[in-house]
Formats: sequence, C-alpha cells, structure tokens
Amino acid sequence: MARLDLRNDANVAGEWFVDTRCIDCGTCRDIAPQIFGEVHGGSVVTQQPANGDELDAWLAAQACPTTSIGTVSRRPRPGRLYPREIEAGSGVFDLGYCSEDSFGASAWFVRRAEGNVLVDSPRFTEALVAPIAEAGGLAHVVLTHRDDVADARRWAERFEARVWIHADDLVAARFASDVVEGLDDVEIQPGLLAIPVPGHTKGSMVFLLDGRWLFTGDSLAWSHERGDLTAFRGACWYSWSAQMASLARLAERHRFAWVLPGHGARTSGDPDELHDRLVGLVRDRTAQS
Repeated sequence: MARLDLRNDANVAGEWFVDTRCIDCGTCRDIAPQIFGEVHGGSVVTQQPANGDELDAWLAAQACPTTSIGTVSRRPRPGRLYPREIEAGSGVFDLGYCSEDSFGASAWFVRRAEGNVLVDSPRFTEALVAPIAEAGGLAHVVLTHRDDVADARRWAERFEARVWIHADDLVAARFASDVVEGLDDVEIQPGLLAIPVPGHTKGSMVFLLDGRWLFTGDSLAWSHERGDLTAFRGACWYSWSAQMASLARLAERHRFAWVLPGHGARTSGDPDELHDRLVGLVRDRTAQS
C-alpha cells in the first residue's frame, strides 16, 4: 500500500500520488503515460486521472513493484485487475504484480491447448497463483534474459513447469530444465519459438508466438516519447553492436503484430509497418554508433 507519509512532493495536487519508495522502473509511465511522469529520477503523478483514466491508474498501482502508487483517501481497489487479457480471445495476459527483483519488468501469461506459458516472472503471489491454477497451471516458464528471472523458480516448482533460458544467461537460473544454445531458433512447443538475440545480455532471447505475439524482454519496446520502436542503449549490458545485429536478424526472419516487452511500453500494429519500424530502428541506431 502506498504511504501517504512518504508522498513525493513533486506529485500534482489531488487524490492520486506516488511515494518516495519508487525505484524509477518506469512501469507506471508505460501503462499510463497520461497520468505519470518522471521527475528527478522517480515517477510522480503529473496529471490527475480524468475522463475515465482512473482504471489506468489502478492498473499501474497494482503493477507497481514497490506498491508506491495510491490514493489519499485509500480507496478500495475495484476488484481483480490482473491477469488482464490484452486482446479479446487472444489468451495472452498481462500479469501486473511486477517484481522489484526484476526492476519492475512486466511478465506475461499465455493460455494454450498445447500447455500454458509464463514469459518471465511476476511476483509470486496468491493473487496470480489462483487464476493461473484455474486456467490449467503452467507447462513452461520461458525467460528472456537473466535480469527478469525474479520468482521464476517458485512458479516452476508450484506448477511443475519446464524452465527455459539461454546458456549464456544460465548463471541466473541454474534450476532451468531446458537450455537454449547458439543463435538458432528453438521450437518450445508448436507455434512458440525461442529466438536468441544477444545484446542487452549475452543470453537474451525473444519469444514469438503464432507469428503474432513477440515477447521481447529488454531487447525491444515501444517508446511513448518517440512514438516508435526503441532499444535501450543506456541499459545494454553485453554489446550494442551485437544487439543491433540481433534485431537486424530478427527483422530478416520474422514478422509480428505485437511487441510485449519487460521494460518499455507495449504496442500492436500491422506486421509490415512494425517490420519497417524495426528495420529503421536498426539502420538509425547503427548509423549513430
């Protein structure tokens, strides 16, 4: 619960606020950029919710890894908000409940006849365990990279799921049952590909589901500020040139209609348009190197 005694003075006046325990993960700004902004290395409310935006504020509050978002009057949450299906009938869900151990990275749940999948790890909480169990549990936990492992072991043990990670990031998840090696795509189950994309970390991967849903970890995201796809040069722990080469290879081999990252905003669009944006990102960022 957000602490009113720690309310950041930079919040605009009004009911909603962010407290000073914020770690500046940016999750709330990605979910509700019309409400939250960054001031002096932390998130604050820059515009009080209006015109039906309050649901977005609640979604950001429930996703916040430090529970730093709340209301002055301590309003009760309007029911269960997560898991939240991101497109009706898709079976792809945002899990909210981000973990401080992954610096607030988003995690995703996919309901599939072939076996349900968890992409990266949210907090291990009964608020998510119960609905995931009701949906049939987990067959696979797939990890995009070492930074977003968080509570993956607890999720895997709870549902006796297989755990996938790349060999070059295995140090973060030695409990993994399945290890991807090299640069070749690996089919985890029919319609679900693990695609190595070294760069952000040496063992970074993205996961492409049914040629439509691309789960990107910290390798690719949407930027509200730029209005375009982006990659995080300032948070590239292994090799920027390798990351650009990885994204170029991704553009050559695959199309997708959704980008669902760990950090950064999600987006959807025409696959050809997103392909062109990815090609342009690689071209422009490589030229700047």
